[in-house]
Amino acid sequence: MFKTLNALVLREVRYKEADRILTLLTDTEGKITAKARGALRKSSRTAAATQQLTYAEMTLFGNRGRWTVNEAAVKEPFEGLRGDMEKLALAAYIAECAEALSVEDQPEPELMQLSLNCLYALSRELGAQEKIKAAFEARLMCLSGYAPELGACAVCGREPAEPVLNLDNGCLCCRSCGAGEKVELGPEALAALRFLKAAPAKKLLSFNLSDDALLKLGGASERYLLRRTERGFSTLEYWKQIRNYTQMGDRK
Repeated sequence: MFKTLNALVLREVRYKEADRILTLLTDTEGKITAKARGALRKSSRTAAATQQLTYAEMTLFGNRGRWTVNEAAVKEPFEGLRGDMEKLALAAYIAECAEALSVEDQPEPELMQLSLNCLYALSRELGAQEKIKAAFEARLMCLSGYAPELGACAVCGREPAEPVLNLDNGCLCCRSCGAGEKVELGPEALAALRFLKAAPAKKLLSFNLSDDALLKLGGASERYLLRRTERGFSTLEYWKQIRNYTQMGDRK
């Protein structure tokens, strides 16, 4: 059975001498694994379209739950990522998160759109890396069924003057209310988090924050994602190392 679909290459692994094993996020089949035979050969017509972090139209052959790439053409190469280690590291983190939170053979068009939009914004420098990262993390939690409760303090029922996010319960609290591990938000970051929970996909990055508020938003979204997934991400640590090194160089 042949099927043509749009696919984002989340991961590629070399197999034997010239093949690639791909983890794909697709528009109709969800997350699937596919083999790209001969994709590492210079003469391969699928070489460019089967690279990690490439969005492509692919024709796959399926047999007993196994997929093989028959044809592939690049739709968006995200060229702005390729020559910048910082961007590439953050893009790899986005891909790793998408892979971890997607489900095999279950269509997830909103997750695919979120991943593509954030990779495009990162590639074209349509926002600061910290802003793109925080927006992706916050929206990903909502799409994955982990949306935090942000209406009012979960303990006293009031609008918090000093809002914090309770990581244990995934709810908004006043600084002095309730127990458990909390992370500071502040009013500005809280407003941004509420926006990211409800905004249309195309408007997701259309918010502005002070540097301090962006730092708080980023800290909250990252720690909440790590708590809910109960795992670490090597790509996240790598991006942080490169980011810190670059910022140290900029200050000299």
